[in-house]
Amino acid sequence: MQEIQINCQLTLRPPIRQPPSDMGFPPVFGGAKEKGAAFPKPKDERLDPTVMPTTEGFFGEYGGAFLPPPLVPIIDEIKAKYLELKEDPSFWAELRLLEKHFTGRPSPILHCERLSEKVGGAQIYLKREDLNHTGAHKINHCLGEALLAKKMGKKKLIAETGAGQHGVALATAAALVGLECDIYMGEVDMAKERPNVVRMKILGANVIPATHGLKTLKEAVDSAFGAYMEDPVTQFYAIGSVVGPHPFPMMVRDFQSVVGREAKAQFKELTGGKLPDTLVACVGGGCNAIGLFTAFLGDEKVKLVGVEPSGTDLKVTGKHAATMTLGTPGTIHGFKCLLLQDEAGEPAPVNTCASGLDYPGVGPQHCYLKDIGRVKYETVTDTECVDAFMSLARDQGIIPALESAHAVAYAVKLAKTLPKTDTILVNLSGRGDKDVDYVVENFGAKYGVSVPKYEMPKAEAALASAA
Repeated sequence: MQEIQINCQLTLRPPIRQPPSDMGFPPVFGGAKEKGAAFPKPKDERLDPTVMPTTEGFFGEYGGAFLPPPLVPIIDEIKAKYLELKEDPSFWAELRLLEKHFTGRPSPILHCERLSEKVGGAQIYLKREDLNHTGAHKINHCLGEALLAKKMGKKKLIAETGAGQHGVALATAAALVGLECDIYMGEVDMAKERPNVVRMKILGANVIPATHGLKTLKEAVDSAFGAYMEDPVTQFYAIGSVVGPHPFPMMVRDFQSVVGREAKAQFKELTGGKLPDTLVACVGGGCNAIGLFTAFLGDEKVKLVGVEPSGTDLKVTGKHAATMTLGTPGTIHGFKCLLLQDEAGEPAPVNTCASGLDYPGVGPQHCYLKDIGRVKYETVTDTECVDAFMSLARDQGIIPALESAHAVAYAVKLAKTLPKTDTILVNLSGRGDKDVDYVVENFGAKYGVSVPKYEMPKAEAALASAA
């Protein structure tokens, strides 16, 4: 028998070099045209995500990158690497696999039949981002930013967090890819959102309190930027929303746009090819709203509504966080946006029951979309928010994050004014585990909720190790 010798050379490659057609390439990513997944081009170029922002990072007059000189080359490096990866199908293939097998995407859409019947008007649907791993939409961009940081050779992820959802998601992503993680959080928010502080620490992150000013989200951002300035070479600042200097508003939008792409296809499947009449999402920095809205910007018949907090008094500075309603153009944290500010141009104090919306600025694309009239921005009070929190829990069996409850509250108000044939799709951006203690302690009596405090028993293992 003749002996046949075969020389085999094994080359390790990523498991998927080209994403399959069902991975939903958006038009802002490279390869979209080749995969046939590009959205119809909007008639209005100002709504085209392949055009906006400009190369300098502006959406109209908003956005840009207003940076101290030492940070300019660092941010330019991030921008260059992201723009390179944006055109690399293997990067998106890797992210899509993580979204499917780690995050659990796609998140479903639920028709809230009982709530809709109780309201008596339009049909309310939820895009269930609360079902993602870590409990919110934040994991969408945290995975993208963590992969980018890893490919840039960074050693540590740092970020701010308000409600703790971004912090938990980033700590999760850091653990997944093997990076250190520092999270800056206002001392007030650490008290309000203690469960998320515990989760971050369990995941291996350092949680560093911001103890100056109001001790909330803005101060956490200040602290994180300060720490980043000390070492921008080995650290990667994973900004938690569509805010900050260019390219972050664009980059986070791109990572979050998976929400709207999924929702568009899912809603058509649920309703026989129809689109929702109205989309509703809460707005603080604005990433969950942009994530939902982007796929629908060119659909002129679909109304888009962003909902921000009017807190306890819209007429009193420091009692709300209604940036889109009352803000004026200003600069904060390296970008230009509508800003709640005092006479000296300094950011004004803000307050809301939802820590994740406690920010005096807002994403530059939201400002632009308001200016051109594509998105309408409304407000909801703390009282309306908590009512919606409890209503969704008791009428639909879902406990929402207080941030998301703002969107639910507005959807309920809107539904009452519309016929039963109309449809409203709400981005339920997060779940409310983090908020239950705060809500019960402050508002529980109103809803007949009282939970006695019991002493935690000591675990036998802990007692044995202490002996």
